[in-house]
Amino acid sequence: MEEKYVSEAVIRRLPRYYRYLGELIDEGVDHISSQELSERMSVTASQIRQDLNNFGGFGQQGYGYNVINLRDSIGKILGLDKQYNIIMIGGGNLGRAIANYGNFRKKGFNFIAIFDRNKDIVGTRINDIDVYSLDDLESFVLKNKVDIAALAIPKNVSKEIASKLVNLGVKAFWNFSHTELSLGDDVLVENVHLSESLMSLSYRISHK
Repeated sequence: MEEKYVSEAVIRRLPRYYRYLGELIDEGVDHISSQELSERMSVTASQIRQDLNNFGGFGQQGYGYNVINLRDSIGKILGLDKQYNIIMIGGGNLGRAIANYGNFRKKGFNFIAIFDRNKDIVGTRINDIDVYSLDDLESFVLKNKVDIAALAIPKNVSKEIASKLVNLGVKAFWNFSHTELSLGDDVLVENVHLSESLMSLSYRISHK
């Protein structure tokens, strides 16, 4: 059976639903209506219903959504019921900050190695993650299951290293390297531009 097409906009909203539902669980909320959820998230109730209807019916008219069940279901849709091995390429300030964020592991994203050219940090550990020389990248990937490569390196070397990883079998990239990477139709790339988020905030401040 052919999988139903889901728009990128809907996919982008799913992590927000997951996060807000987690906050509701922490508050002890058992059930919530789409209208109540919309007031918290600043998304219309009809948009919430349309988004969730892409994946089947979760709510019950007059009853709303069971918060725990809905969060678990969205987690499975997002693949958070699985474990992912991640390697970080780049142990500088940004790579270090990402590796030090402990919440990733709770959601199944396990950083198993960091690679860098800086001899001062090779052989050390960042948040209990071993830092290896970039020269050891190929042998490590051939010996270990790597689901995702996170790139926190200068853009002038990101394409070369990413292409090498693709040839080694890595098919998913979380790219912070200030350039858009396109690595083929069978390779997934999430390009992250932190400055764009800040510029969006700047626009909102300027036009308030």
